[in-house]
Amino acid sequence: MRRILRVAQREYVETVRTKTFLMGVLMTPVLIGVILYFSRRAADRAAGPQPASRVAVTDSSGELSERIRSAFEAHNASKPERKILLQEAPAGRENADEAAREQKEKLRRKQIDLYVVMDPNVISGGGMRFYTRAMKPSEADVIPTVGNLLNQVVTGRRCELRNVSPELLAELQRRVPLQRVEVGPSTDDERVRGRGEQMLRMMVPFAFMFLMFMGIFGIGQHMLTSVIEEKNSRVIEVVLSAISPFQLMAGKVLGLGGIGLTVISLWGTAAFAAARWKGLSIDVSAEVVLCFAVYYILGFLLFSSVLAGIGSICNTIKEAQSLMMPLTLIIIVPTVAWIDLARHPEGALARVLSFVPPLTPMVMILRLSAGGDVPVLEVLASILVLGASVLAVVWVAAKVFRTGILMYGKRPGLREVLRWICQA
Repeated sequence: MRRILRVAQREYVETVRTKTFLMGVLMTPVLIGVILYFSRRAADRAAGPQPASRVAVTDSSGELSERIRSAFEAHNASKPERKILLQEAPAGRENADEAAREQKEKLRRKQIDLYVVMDPNVISGGGMRFYTRAMKPSEADVIPTVGNLLNQVVTGRRCELRNVSPELLAELQRRVPLQRVEVGPSTDDERVRGRGEQMLRMMVPFAFMFLMFMGIFGIGQHMLTSVIEEKNSRVIEVVLSAISPFQLMAGKVLGLGGIGLTVISLWGTAAFAAARWKGLSIDVSAEVVLCFAVYYILGFLLFSSVLAGIGSICNTIKEAQSLMMPLTLIIIVPTVAWIDLARHPEGALARVLSFVPPLTPMVMILRLSAGGDVPVLEVLASILVLGASVLAVVWVAAKVFRTGILMYGKRPGLREVLRWICQA
């Protein structure tokens, strides 16, 4: 055990002292902050003044032209940064097709941005046709805006025909204000939750899952590169003259596991401090943090042992990447389905994936941090399944590592690897 700890200490110290590690630890939060800053600046700039959109409207009913003009003028007065310039295109009862072709040609020549044709019976139930070019993302809000304006015009005319006051209709359609109050465990513990806090609460499970993913997958890949580099430089032969292959592998796993705990602790603390600095309230229980640590340790032992075995039978990073592809595709499943898992932590999909060992750490921390009522027996069962899988994988990886670490040249095939395990 002393030799294993010596290897772990060396692996930890040598990795932490490198400039690349320090840059990675410090630069990742900085880069995330820069991305968030510029994304907010981009959103603010997008909310600023935009070039006016040119819209041609053909009122085939012949009753709404004045209302349409007034609606567009009111819109431009209230939102000068999002002006919509109206170009009235008379229907021309006798040459309607010719008038439509003329407006479509203007659309093709980029003289207008949108062409709308309102049916003759639009007031009594007809529709509208919107003609566009391939629109840019910055122009995507033009169609719903124009559609809302024209719908308001048609609704106003319908109210007039039926002697209904538009003000009365607006009053009847006014939405009831909603306020969400969260009730705590005690009788006086009540807290009003805003929409921003609800969105933040939804992002907390993603943050936990992201830390778990980076700690297991991101830090675990150092095992792969470390083993291959030491194998190619023949340093491994000198090291194995003093310790056994299992002691070397176990020491590397423990050392990199300690690095992972250091990194995710720093990132998690920085994220929590930043949220507090912004005045955001994040409720994270001690039980969730404890479960995170347990699942991380077991998940890292499982994943890094697999990588140690893969690195021992490969001679180059390129060979290792081809073997890593299936494992990578499996481990990214929670990152793809995290929204569904967070919204339905007690659903069938979440329960099934909780007992698939490579996915257990990320899925379970998603379910627990999402506030799901996960039974204690289910948590304990998932830990037992994950722990048993770790023991099995470590045993197999040690057998493969013992033989493959001293082999050079052609990478062994699956049958040869299985023979090593059987012979061991």
